[in-house]
Amino acid sequence: MRGRSKLWVLFVVLALLAAACGGGGGDGAEETTADTEPAAEETTPDTTGDTTAETTPDTTGGDDGAPADDIATDVGVDLEAGVIRIGLLSDLSGPFSPLVQQIVTAHEVYWEDVNRNGGINGLQVDLIIEDTGYDVPTHLQKYEEIRDDVAVIGHSTGSPHTVAALPAYQEDNILAVPLTWYSGWVDPQFNSNLMHHGAPYCIEIQNAINFISDDIGGASTIAIASVPGDYGLDGAAGAKLAAEALGLEVVYDGAGVVNPADEASLTEVANAIAASGADIVVAVVTPGAFASIYGQAAAQGFEAKWTGTSPSWSPAFVAPDSQIREGIARDVYITVPFDSWNGESEGAQRFTALMQELRPDNPPFDAVNEGFVEARIVHEALLTAYENGDMTRAGILAAAKSLDNVEFDGLAFPERYTGTPDEMVQRHSFIYRPDLESPTGAVVVERDYVAPIVEDFVFEGACYQLEG
Repeated sequence: MRGRSKLWVLFVVLALLAAACGGGGGDGAEETTADTEPAAEETTPDTTGDTTAETTPDTTGGDDGAPADDIATDVGVDLEAGVIRIGLLSDLSGPFSPLVQQIVTAHEVYWEDVNRNGGINGLQVDLIIEDTGYDVPTHLQKYEEIRDDVAVIGHSTGSPHTVAALPAYQEDNILAVPLTWYSGWVDPQFNSNLMHHGAPYCIEIQNAINFISDDIGGASTIAIASVPGDYGLDGAAGAKLAAEALGLEVVYDGAGVVNPADEASLTEVANAIAASGADIVVAVVTPGAFASIYGQAAAQGFEAKWTGTSPSWSPAFVAPDSQIREGIARDVYITVPFDSWNGESEGAQRFTALMQELRPDNPPFDAVNEGFVEARIVHEALLTAYENGDMTRAGILAAAKSLDNVEFDGLAFPERYTGTPDEMVQRHSFIYRPDLESPTGAVVVERDYVAPIVEDFVFEGACYQLEG
């Protein structure tokens, strides 16, 4: 059985590598739905997230299409050149690169559409894209390289990376949108510069566990495994909250023990999960680690319902030549903060059409919608800052933090950045299931799900408290 499981692990590694190589930073790929923008909008500065030319906000500035000359600026906004520079600190070569490449492609498409429709009141958006390789020192180095050039960080991959960069973001009064759903981002005592969006890992996992328990007619036991740090431990904390609320016995607690780079660690966790006999398994890990742990446990004849945070998922799991695709389709549930590729919502339909127009060779990929969400938030902040007459970094940040209702036309759930943490935190999720016939490998089975235990959950701060 060990030989068979090693083959499965090898397959998934190759599949993930193929997915990562299948699209460049400009043409596609993703954190395979998770630990991996839009376009314009109405002819009034409505913030609904429309991106077609006929629904683009009026961003033409004065009568001559030029931006006003009395706007305050400092770094990254050049009124004379007519340019706003936005930085993307992105994992384009690390473990979440298949996801993040797709997200970066969505940013490119979103801003290309904005630019062709007048930009931000006549200012064209210029993206400066850096590959961090999902490495904290590289992330910090890349920020230093673009620090004096950009007005906004429109994308910051990774929880530990964003945490490490936060002091510099704060020193510079710069707005940043993290590709990380750590629950601490909603706490204003901690999050002064970041724009949270989507249900945080802690709440996302509670939604998943409650949905699975109801879907299978009840469960009594749960196994939990995660990587260390705020990504893994925030999700694991949510799993334990759900277990307590639903009366589930934790028969294996592997919170923080998974090392994705160590095969012995993955085997140890897989064996422990298989031996636990759990009804539900939660794995808050990288896609490669999820596939390895699942494959090795399944090779021992273990069956359960599995879930993880959205960054744990990869469509490579159900690729046509995958040896684990049938089991994954049977066992896995995915909670995601955005609608699917070509989904039912107006926003998803619009952005899918935009991708097909501007990136016709990009394969269907659900996670491109995360890129549109990130860019949409930045777009609203920039429009508001312009209206306020202050496009300094501090002015853009203040404008972003004043937004009390950012809409995405159903592509994602509305976000607010004013009020208490309990009022701001996102509780809604899309529930996906793997689908062997879907071009993206998954389909939405529940479009607007808030678990009963989440609806009653009082959010006062991060589920997992960062040390120091």
